[in-house]
Amino acid sequence: MPQTHRISREAHDRLSAELTDLAGRGRIDIATQIETARLLGDLSENGDYHAAKEEQGKMAGRIMHLTSILENCEIIEVPCNGVVAPGNVISIRFEGDDIVEQYLFGSIEERRPGMDIVSPGSPMGQALEGAQAGQTVSYEANGNTLSIEIVAIES
Repeated sequence: MPQTHRISREAHDRLSAELTDLAGRGRIDIATQIETARLLGDLSENGDYHAAKEEQGKMAGRIMHLTSILENCEIIEVPCNGVVAPGNVISIRFEGDDIVEQYLFGSIEERRPGMDIVSPGSPMGQALEGAQAGQTVSYEANGNTLSIEIVAIES
């Protein structure tokens, strides 16, 4: 049974647009690159041809991945209720550290430029999900217990 991906409407729309682009313009561009490389001659020693074929394989893999996510996704509303949930940006401080770090809590497909992600399925993510600002949670990592204070939660 396929894994259900919990993603925001924003991520769903972005992934849908990427899939449409790759399945249309992307495939046409790669086909053009392959055809141009074929015209250069001997395919066994044609670096342009092999590079284009490799790119075609990567794109096909990404198309399959996006299709799987979009076919098996649950669109979630990012809550504004002060509880850590997928789609929230959380500010946390590790016990014994003065530095407050910001993370996006959710799927890798929710990524935003310049922001690291905490997956809800990770040990840290499991400890954080459902917690509130001001609360301290603990989790096990590499045989150690780590504690985190949730400083703030943003939608």
